[in-house]
Amino acid sequence: MASLLRNTVLACLLGTAAPALAAEQITFVSQGGAYQQAQTVAILDPAAKALGITINQDSAPDAWPVIRTQGATGKPTWDVVDTPTQDCVRGGKANLIEKLDFSKIPNAAAIPAAYKTDYSVPYEFYSSVLAYNKSKYGKNPPQSWADFWDVKKFPGARALRNHPFATLEAALMADGVAPDKLYPLDVDRAFRKLEEIKPHISVWWTSGGQSAQLIQGGEVDMEMIWNGRVSAVMEAGGEADYTFNQGILQNTSLCILKNAPNLATAVKFVNQAIDPKLQANLPLNIPYGPGNPAAFDTGIIPAALAAKLPSAPDNAKKQVVLSAEWWTSEAGDAALKRWAEFVQKK
Repeated sequence: MASLLRNTVLACLLGTAAPALAAEQITFVSQGGAYQQAQTVAILDPAAKALGITINQDSAPDAWPVIRTQGATGKPTWDVVDTPTQDCVRGGKANLIEKLDFSKIPNAAAIPAAYKTDYSVPYEFYSSVLAYNKSKYGKNPPQSWADFWDVKKFPGARALRNHPFATLEAALMADGVAPDKLYPLDVDRAFRKLEEIKPHISVWWTSGGQSAQLIQGGEVDMEMIWNGRVSAVMEAGGEADYTFNQGILQNTSLCILKNAPNLATAVKFVNQAIDPKLQANLPLNIPYGPGNPAAFDTGIIPAALAAKLPSAPDNAKKQVVLSAEWWTSEAGDAALKRWAEFVQKK
């Protein structure tokens, strides 16, 4: 009896002296700047509170090289990354990104299959759209990529992004390919169509800021541009407008590094981060479309704001979703290499 008492007292003393178990935590990585600040307010802080976890943040405008480096060690320090979907898919194929168990991510059930992959869930959407100068074209502005290519009916200076993502898709739609028939991309056909418009392209832009300056300053009359950039020009009083018709819907996604140090907590976080109410908070802080369309059913996003967001159902149905699966295939890799040759050739 005395022995039992001694053991009980010892256990109590040890329990008192032992440090408390560390709270669950993850390291979350995004792209920095105003975007990461906005998601901290809209999603990260509320998710941490709801789950009772600590979210440590890091930022990497280009996460892919770090994903590869950390993956090579087999002991990454990152858990969850917000990055272009192509990184998630490419990483999954290279055994650097975890394959998701969607039975543990019930909030993904409302997300269309075209938005998800085996390795990722959509986090926020933007779109490559056709923008134009309102004063130049009046009541008959360009409304399709065929119009963009029609230099006789719609004369004026033009700009395209110096990157094949969305640009090849636009070329094919200009050549008559239906949006739902784009993939696999007919790369030869796309480049033939691009050769037609190339002499009429004044600028091949390389950054979102540059694209906004081109349309705001009147240097070009129409261009492919990210919807958020042209919206900012419009809000600043610029003579610009755009259409979501034949837009190319693109997104960043959440994915989890293979052998993430806090895997179970990372899965719980991913599910919480795509909760419709938290997703609805994002466009209130920065004009990006929520990754989970159920956010538009929460009543949180004002109708006037929803009308400007690329992933709003009425806008999404006018567009095509860029295929991360195709762009990470051998054919996609070949198209990326071919692009460099195309833009350098006189």
